[in-house]
Amino acid sequence: MGIRGQEIVSLIKRQIEEFGGDLTLVDVGTVVQVGDGIASIQGLQGVRSNELLDFGNDVLGLALNLESDLVGAAILGDPTGVKEGDRVRSTGRIIEIPVGEELIGRVVDPLGRPLDGKGPINATATLPVERVAPNVVVRKSVDTPVQTGIKAIDAMIPIGRGQRELIIGDRSTGKTAIALDTIINQKGGDLICIYVAIGQKQGKVAQVVGILEENDALSHTIIVNAGASDSAPLQYIAPYSGCAMAEAFMDQGKDVLIVYDDLTKHSWAYRQMSLLLRRPAGREAYPGDIFYLHSRLLERSAKLDDASGGGSITALPIIETQAGDVSAYIPTNVISITDGQIYLETELFNSGIRPAVNVGLSVSRVGGAAQSRAIRRVAGRLRLDLAQYRELATFAQFGTSDLDAATRSQLARGQLATEVLKQGQYVPMPLEQEVVILFAVNAGLIEDLALDRVADFEEQLMRYMSSTHPDIVQTIADTGDLTEEIEGRLTQAINDFKGTFAA
Repeated sequence: MGIRGQEIVSLIKRQIEEFGGDLTLVDVGTVVQVGDGIASIQGLQGVRSNELLDFGNDVLGLALNLESDLVGAAILGDPTGVKEGDRVRSTGRIIEIPVGEELIGRVVDPLGRPLDGKGPINATATLPVERVAPNVVVRKSVDTPVQTGIKAIDAMIPIGRGQRELIIGDRSTGKTAIALDTIINQKGGDLICIYVAIGQKQGKVAQVVGILEENDALSHTIIVNAGASDSAPLQYIAPYSGCAMAEAFMDQGKDVLIVYDDLTKHSWAYRQMSLLLRRPAGREAYPGDIFYLHSRLLERSAKLDDASGGGSITALPIIETQAGDVSAYIPTNVISITDGQIYLETELFNSGIRPAVNVGLSVSRVGGAAQSRAIRRVAGRLRLDLAQYRELATFAQFGTSDLDAATRSQLARGQLATEVLKQGQYVPMPLEQEVVILFAVNAGLIEDLALDRVADFEEQLMRYMSSTHPDIVQTIADTGDLTEEIEGRLTQAINDFKGTFAA
């Protein structure tokens, strides 16, 4: 028995000597109140703003309100898994998400967890969800176009890499369609796309995924989904998560296009959260920092200079208006932050003009700097013609018999331009084809064409050019320019085709 006792003593001694447990201090608190996805916690002394909190059972929280005796936290997950009296641990980590190439082609939630059933995402790098926007010293002016493939936008409201162009309009006017056309048009290019769905119905998001898959555009796209059934905190962090994913690529010198669909629902989610956190309410019950909510997000879009890698983030935020009211609180906020807006009008949409872009109210504050020379040469008069046509059309509806010849000619030119700018959904057009048809309009080569034959003429002209004059089309595509020599050859080719088309 003595030997057995000595063995036990030596074993205990050895275990004591080999014990190397690191002592760590963990900040622990207690949930004193919980409801509607918001928890009030007592006892967390060293917690920081935007720090992740661990409620146990794989439920995380986000510290938002730091008061003298309580911490207000949003629950990122199943709120029913948290109850009064639960212990909460601070993690010491500011909220961050996985980023990198591994996310391309996937559908994820705002925390980077897969939603598409294609297995785990093995991303090694992470970035904080909130980052300070690049300062003025590292930014460069916008000078490279983002080709949307939509004639009306590329010609009159150009978007450049590093720009923030708002898409604004009522419900069901084609806002998401413009964003998806732009994503589809980047197929085979060097632009990585991120589509952030905020508060959308799951059916609509599934439809978006289906459209991108059909058009082979999911291979360069990440979809971040915080659906209508997800909690307000998840909807709140969704656009910041998408932006962090974009910044990872921008830091590598790559170009990214990010769509926020839509920021109206994002502001609703933030208002809901703020009211539950008992923050003071301001106009329309929004909290006082609602402007900062979107300005700190959209300011992260930038074109970096060559010394900083030359990457860029182009943002297409979407805002839904009520009855065309662009002077409401959230629309005016976002209009003042962005570098222009594409305004879609219900009346135009219902009258068959699609995309339903109102040229008078739409603007790009970057302008011709974000256009290729070829488009700039053919689109010069187009905007003016359309704006004058819209004014004259109001008077002309009372009858054209007493109008002078110049006015009638202007009306006819405006009607023709409107007809040419109509375009089907999810069929974006390459730059060279846009240039050919806009050149034909601008040079007055198709003024004698009946309006109901414009679409047919355009389709057949594109086939004729690619089969009979592929060198002209290829030169425009390669150089992005329209020389006088090419203009002469293009005029001849269009006139030759007109003869066969009329026959």
